[in-house]
Amino acid sequence: MKFLLAFLCLTHLVFSQTTDSSDRVLFSSFGEDFLWGTASAAYQIEGAWNVDGRGASVWDAFSQKAGNIKNNDNGNIATNFYHRYKEDIQLAKDMHFEVFRFSISWSRIFPTGTGEINEKGLAFYHAVIDECLQQGLQPWITLYHWDLPQALHEKGGWANRDIITWFGEYTKLCAYEFGSKVKHWMVFNEPSAFIGLGYLAGYHAPGKINPTAFLKASHHACLALAESGRVLRKEIPDAQIGTTFSCSMVDPWKENGKHEKAVKRMDALLNRMFIEPSLGLGYPEKDFPFLRKIKRYQLPGDAEKLAFNFDFIGLQNYFRVAVKKSPFIPFIWAKQISAKKRDMPYNEMGFEIYPEGIYRILKQFSQYEGIKNMVITENGVCTKDSLVGKKIHDPERIDFFRNYLGQVLKAKNEGVPISGYLVWSLTDNFEWTEGYGPRFGLVYIDYPTQKRIVKDSGYWFEKHLKRE
Repeated sequence: MKFLLAFLCLTHLVFSQTTDSSDRVLFSSFGEDFLWGTASAAYQIEGAWNVDGRGASVWDAFSQKAGNIKNNDNGNIATNFYHRYKEDIQLAKDMHFEVFRFSISWSRIFPTGTGEINEKGLAFYHAVIDECLQQGLQPWITLYHWDLPQALHEKGGWANRDIITWFGEYTKLCAYEFGSKVKHWMVFNEPSAFIGLGYLAGYHAPGKINPTAFLKASHHACLALAESGRVLRKEIPDAQIGTTFSCSMVDPWKENGKHEKAVKRMDALLNRMFIEPSLGLGYPEKDFPFLRKIKRYQLPGDAEKLAFNFDFIGLQNYFRVAVKKSPFIPFIWAKQISAKKRDMPYNEMGFEIYPEGIYRILKQFSQYEGIKNMVITENGVCTKDSLVGKKIHDPERIDFFRNYLGQVLKAKNEGVPISGYLVWSLTDNFEWTEGYGPRFGLVYIDYPTQKRIVKDSGYWFEKHLKRE
């Protein structure tokens, strides 16, 4: 028995040393210029929803309605980043990250979306930026991460063409206020999510199921994306200007040739619908015929206004999508088949864990001639984390990052222009309609006490990002 225990201990020691050595090689292989960081969103972490003059957003209204969010959770308190930002930025610094990506709450700056400015809101974001700079972190700002001011939603929101002007004014103020200190800007976070889930599926705020509103909102968002880019370029000539897109590798459920058109339609909706107009390629209506109706909402000159030359594109990848043709799903005529049904590994939200997907989607996007540089602006996994003593052991999350980073490195080594990787997320947070159940963080949040506990995955990044 003693011999067996000794053998097992020795085997574990050798395996750990081998894995540790491989991880060091993995991280070092990205090179000294590769950027590492974390990502976050205002509504998911800030809390302080009605503090210091902040106006209501669509997510405040949506989450207050019973039944919209699991367990009737909301972002009223979230992780209380509004009052604990110094602590969280210090955690990012301790892990040796270089980039701290956060979003600005539009309604904290303009409580009603336009007009009167909330000086306390500006002061808060100045404080966050200054703390990042003091800690040696690059602040990267996302202008819009889904929290539209409720007052603007009541005027039609993204379905109202006036939002192009409203968003342009908001962009200009942020550029004026923060442009001297912040040099990396992202206009949108995942337009396919806040437009598709918010105006067509009704699953996210503002909870609409309206094909006409979806088409209008899609076109206005594409126009606002490009116009905001032009505003940033004018106001901050030396800025690196980007935007982020959610992307998922789309495969047929079965390789029998029956589902190829469904794959093309789903790929057009999930991966191409918003980026191709910004590249001057127009909407992918050939593969997603429903988009032909978007012409009803285009004005003369719009086609030219859709394009903007971004310095970088942020890609956000979490899972693969497998589809089959379906005559019962309107517009897209395709049905997703769950990872569980396909007997594939999946996370706590049921999304497939498929490391090769991030490699394949990087290769797919690298085929666009208009993309000069890419950054993984979100990638991560939710696992069933629990406190054991005073520690959080999350080997599944470490394996996830190890495997996904290996695929990112493979793409980089094959010439894909990728310059950074941002983890979703630094801390656990409010996961939209899923509430506080799914935990994506490198840091565990004990929500009743707001205590922060670094998980093993956080220490893993800390160990391997430390410059020798």
